Amino acid sequence: MAGVSFLSTLPSVLPHSPQPSLSLAAPKHTNGGICCQRRDGDSGVPDGQHRFNRRDVLSCFGVVIGMEMIASSGSFPGMASAADLIQRRQRSEFQSNIRNTLFTVIKGYPDLISSLQTLALNDAMTYDKATKSGGPNGSIRLSPEISRPENSGLSAALKLLVETKQEIDSYSKGGPISFADLIQFAAQAAVKKTFLDSAIRKCGGNEEKGRLLYTAYGSNGQWGLFDKQFGRSDAQDPDPEGRIPQWDKASVQEMKNKFSAIGFGPRQLAVMSGFLGPDQLATENHLASDPEVLPWVEKYQRSRETVSQTDYEVDLITTLTKLSSLGQQINYEAYTYPTKKIELGKLKL
Repeated sequence: MAGVSFLSTLPSVLPHSPQPSLSLAAPKHTNGGICCQRRDGDSGVPDGQHRFNRRDVLSCFGVVIGMEMIASSGSFPGMASAADLIQRRQRSEFQSNIRNTLFTVIKGYPDLISSLQTLALNDAMTYDKATKSGGPNGSIRLSPEISRPENSGLSAALKLLVETKQEIDSYSKGGPISFADLIQFAAQAAVKKTFLDSAIRKCGGNEEKGRLLYTAYGSNGQWGLFDKQFGRSDAQDPDPEGRIPQWDKASVQEMKNKFSAIGFGPRQLAVMSGFLGPDQLATENHLASDPEVLPWVEKYQRSRETVSQTDYEVDLITTLTKLSSLGQQINYEAYTYPTKKIELGKLKL
């Protein structure tokens, strides 16, 4: 894959002074040089011709051929760097399209926001530190897993993502998106929707002003690390049973134990309250019964009352980012595709 514009290399090997505007005509051979006809008004050679030495032309060809060699081999550091830039751009563009699609879908199904968040949580919470198994690997899409009691009520959210995946795959140039990626990015889109809705409410329901408020004070810039974790692979078998409690029936201690098992504490449990059930305030009242979780519940409730709700948003993004990559090997070349190579035979000098 070539990441360099070969034509951009040509001026550096042609004569630098003077550089007239040239109209390439049939070449005339004079004393071993290749001549190009000069347009009226050009400054330069008195006899109306601009002379290029054979050495200059061969140098030009040498640069092009050399860059083509780099394009055909990944062993050159320059090529690796250029390929990396191209791949990053491709992935960024694909992510942008995914976000637009998910935003449109979620806007049409706001009642499924909580389910989309819980779907991502439960897919990731199967991670087991001891065996390095489970995690956000898309296994929740498999019928033996989605039908478990802890995933009750999530089928509608999963069905929505199955339909959304078909749309995303239709415009993907780098292959179908994995469910593992889609589920986590849907949770991100759902979270962003709740942030935006909060800003709109603080502007009296004015959507335009709310968007402006969120743009000015929101947390969009905090999603950089989350966006890099793009390239998860789908598991082909369901994760083991018994790794996730039924959140609506679990005690706070059971929730704390589960969060502790994946490396989280009371702070992360409190900030993820919106992922644990459809009624965030009811969930937080339950969590507040525990003295270790109570200070964090109060902190995030105060933060959500502020204009920017910075503490709440930043901590939620940080927690979701860590959760969404537990135990996963990220393929940073996923969804990239070869760029069209330059055919040397079609280059014109």
